[in-house]
Amino acid sequence: MRKLIVIGVVVMLTGCANIQSWIPSFWDANQSAKITDVQLAVDRLDCSSNTLAQVVVIRDNLRWFELYSRSKGAVQQDVLKVVAPMQETVEDMYKRAAQGPVSKTYCELKQRIMQQQAARAAAAVQGRW
Repeated sequence: MRKLIVIGVVVMLTGCANIQSWIPSFWDANQSAKITDVQLAVDRLDCSSNTLAQVVVIRDNLRWFELYSRSKGAVQQDVLKVVAPMQETVEDMYKRAAQGPVSKTYCELKQRIMQQQAARAAAAVQGRW
């Protein structure tokens, strides 16, 4: 009987470790401000001038957001998942722009995608309680 109780307790305790992934993170003023900075940088992206320098600003803002969120702990995984697609888009554009000038059409398409991603991320980050 004791073995059954011990096994039951062990199973219950390891099951509780996964509960943290279900708990949403709380609102944070710094994250909200930074995601707004990202939105602003994406909206201001001028596809007729030096794209690389502008993409670096967006990339750095997202990196700041990631580092800050990771330093807050495991509870921030929900917001990190929300910005991950945008980080991939920005990283792709950064790599392309680092190779040389990008076409205006490519830049405008990426900008529209990033605007949508930034709007979704901002709604998620700022919509928390």
